[in-house]
Amino acid sequence: MDAAALAQQALAEISSARTPEELERIRLDYLGRSSGRISAVVERIGSLPAAERPAAGKAANEAKRAVEAALAARAEEVERLRLADLAETDAIDVTFPAPPLAAGHLHPLTQVQRELEDILAGIGFSVEVGPEVETDWYNFEALNLPKGHAARDVQDSFFLNAGEDLVLRTHTSPVQIRAMERLKTPPIYVIVPGRVYRRDASDPSHLSTFMQLEGLAIDEGLAVSDLKGTLTYMCQSFFGPERQIRMRPHNFSYTEPSYEFDCSCGICGGKGCRTCGGDGWIEIGGCGMVHPQVLRNGGIDPEGYSGYAWGFGIERMTLLRYNVSDIRAFYENDLRFLEQF
Repeated sequence: MDAAALAQQALAEISSARTPEELERIRLDYLGRSSGRISAVVERIGSLPAAERPAAGKAANEAKRAVEAALAARAEEVERLRLADLAETDAIDVTFPAPPLAAGHLHPLTQVQRELEDILAGIGFSVEVGPEVETDWYNFEALNLPKGHAARDVQDSFFLNAGEDLVLRTHTSPVQIRAMERLKTPPIYVIVPGRVYRRDASDPSHLSTFMQLEGLAIDEGLAVSDLKGTLTYMCQSFFGPERQIRMRPHNFSYTEPSYEFDCSCGICGGKGCRTCGGDGWIEIGGCGMVHPQVLRNGGIDPEGYSGYAWGFGIERMTLLRYNVSDIRAFYENDLRFLEQF
């Protein structure tokens, strides 16, 4: 078969090829150096009579160029068809809504802090903040804890300089003084959430760094009954209406009289169980009427105004809310634990 006939046959096969692999097979079948049919015709030209060689060579070259052109054109067309199919099946429609992203949620301690802030905001308290690095005056002396006072040993502290003038605050109570200085004239109703630091060994109920929420109310004629009413409202709003509180006499240098306040156990309903030690009550924090000297240190006249204050650990409230046995679990960043809240 001469070169022209082979070219016509190749063009027919090329037009029906659907894949790059088919086109490559056709190229090798007709134009391959060792086995190509048109290449074989070109090699035989040398054995033809001299008069026939020019015409045969011209026909062979034309056939070769025609097949090469057809292969290139068909390869572009096959690629265009492949991209068209891809656009229909695998392309990304940028106008189509994206799938929902997996979102995290607030840490349980943050959830509890914000819920307590909302509860107390509902009865007129506003959020006040202060520095975590405090002076000795605000952290101790203004709160009726002068140097050498025995109660300072209870709050084993992180001092930041040799002169012991700066300290990582051991409680949120310093903000009581700062709030009185800033607001100046009662009525003052503030809550103070924040991190505090003490040199405590870590165990299931203690940490060296933890969260507190302080409350302070200063107004004309405030009494212990107002304090108890506020704490009852807070606990029942947070734990449930069936919860009760009790206040036990205690001693804090910055309140007089002072109390520790407990909440009835939610596990046993106040009947006594292992969680509450059989007592039916669980300690929440400390409270009392603001000491007159603390009011003076904040620039408030104790003859005209009285106040009450309380403080508790946010971790403790969260433990009691969700019946968690170890306070350290909130800081271990174990997603299996945190995803429960």
